[in-house]
Amino acid sequence: MVSIDPTPASFKALFTAFPQGVPVVMLNLLRFRERAEYAPGSGEPPRSGREAYAEYTKRAMEQVLAVGGRKIWGGTALHAVIGPQDEAWDEVFLIEYPSTAAFMDMVRAPQYQAFTHHRTAGLADSRLIAIRADAV
Repeated sequence: MVSIDPTPASFKALFTAFPQGVPVVMLNLLRFRERAEYAPGSGEPPRSGREAYAEYTKRAMEQVLAVGGRKIWGGTALHAVIGPQDEAWDEVFLIEYPSTAAFMDMVRAPQYQAFTHHRTAGLADSRLIAIRADAV
């Protein structure tokens, strides 16, 4: 099942699963489209999915830092030793936020919402898995 954008139900479950004020690490698994798919009339230039996601990332990291978050680690995915053979990933990274509230403050902010279309256009599939930071 392709999953690119979070749902209201997944956000609600995040708040139910995590105690308030506890740091959260987000595991990001990304598969890029060969060509970014922007909405018709968006005015965006043709680019690869990876390039579209890079446009999202440079702006998103400013927002991550603004809410007290940080990138812990990132790398290129090469091979899934355990997992479905059709579930290959291009990039993997970890972002730590001081709390789920800080994460939600970021994703709800209008300045963040203004560029998320690059993320959606660039991704063929993704996973965002919340990890309790004290378990890392």
